[in-house]
Amino acid sequence: MSENNNEPMGPRETRYRRRQQRNPHLRPHKRRPWLLIALLVIVALGSVGSIWGIKTWNAAQNTMNTTYEGTGSAKLRNVDAVLKKNKPFSILLLGTDTGALGRGKSFSARTDTMIVATINPKKEKMTLTSIPRDTLVNINGQSQKINAAYTIGGPSGAVKSVQKLLKFPIDFYVLINMGGLKQIVNAMGGVTITPSLTFKYGHADVKKGVKTKLNGAAALDYSRMRYDDPLGDYGRQKRQRQVIMAMVSQSNSLGSIANIEKITKELANNMRTDLTWSDMVTLDTKYKNASHHARAYTLQGTDATIDGLSYQVASATERYNTSKRIRKDLQLSTASLTKSYFETTASTGTGSGSTLSSSSTTTTDGTTTDSTQTYDNTQTTPTQGQGTTTTTQQGY
Repeated sequence: MSENNNEPMGPRETRYRRRQQRNPHLRPHKRRPWLLIALLVIVALGSVGSIWGIKTWNAAQNTMNTTYEGTGSAKLRNVDAVLKKNKPFSILLLGTDTGALGRGKSFSARTDTMIVATINPKKEKMTLTSIPRDTLVNINGQSQKINAAYTIGGPSGAVKSVQKLLKFPIDFYVLINMGGLKQIVNAMGGVTITPSLTFKYGHADVKKGVKTKLNGAAALDYSRMRYDDPLGDYGRQKRQRQVIMAMVSQSNSLGSIANIEKITKELANNMRTDLTWSDMVTLDTKYKNASHHARAYTLQGTDATIDGLSYQVASATERYNTSKRIRKDLQLSTASLTKSYFETTASTGTGSGSTLSSSSTTTTDGTTTDSTQTYDNTQTTPTQGQGTTTTTQQGY
């Protein structure tokens, strides 16, 4: 895993690095990165803070400080001002397929899970937008699957690739491995979901419509199964989002402080993020009700083969509509957003057609109700020998 160390640090990271120099105990451990489990803890921490002793609170703070790692790149907007004014913000959730199943704890793996979360405290609304791991992007002038962005450029590379793909600012990132999901679910005492599909895979044995409580191993396998799902990887993404939202909705019933302490310790071992402890406290005090209404989406693409490799190509129309929706969720202007921006990166295919852009609403027990809407999927033929052309537009 590599990062561009020549990129300037943003003001938040500069301040944090100075604090680390003055306080060596704040320095993060080795990189210890599956999903939005961080919000689970963020929601829970402050709400029990009033009954925590100072020693316990400080221990949790020190534990969570070890998860901090900046991207090394300046953010596209002033996130301190965003949080201070209680405005909607975004988090890029990255999940590596490591940390379990004997795959070791190397976190240089590709991020097969990529989800954009937007949090709106005033509307008490959270949206999750999944980006398929095989989505075609252009990195350093070459066609790549978006799940390689992290491997090539670290958190900064992943953030920049998503920002370029969908043209909106990412305020924070959270990286967790699948081993972390398993352990955190166990620390929670399990997670309850209502499956929309009957299947048996590994430790997961579920029936459609039957509410089921999963332990860590079962939750992991429920989230990982792909080949027996009629929707393939898109179905897997839906189940991943279902588990996330079920965990967030069940965070208010974590029970004892001991359970929360266990979760923070598991996060420290399996997560890294550019959220500081101060950010987490702010999110609890101002944003803890934002998960009351949750909605999920997927960036849809069509199959394409480039240089013998399979990709998912999101059309300009799909990317435009997704960007417009996310920007509205963040209360950002869409006046200057044009479809032509998304056409600068050519898509690949054999013709034109339509795809379904799916969305789902999840209740507090993890039940998912799907709805779909059809978007035009106009295709553009790439230049000879190239999978994509490079876009030079910057900003958001």
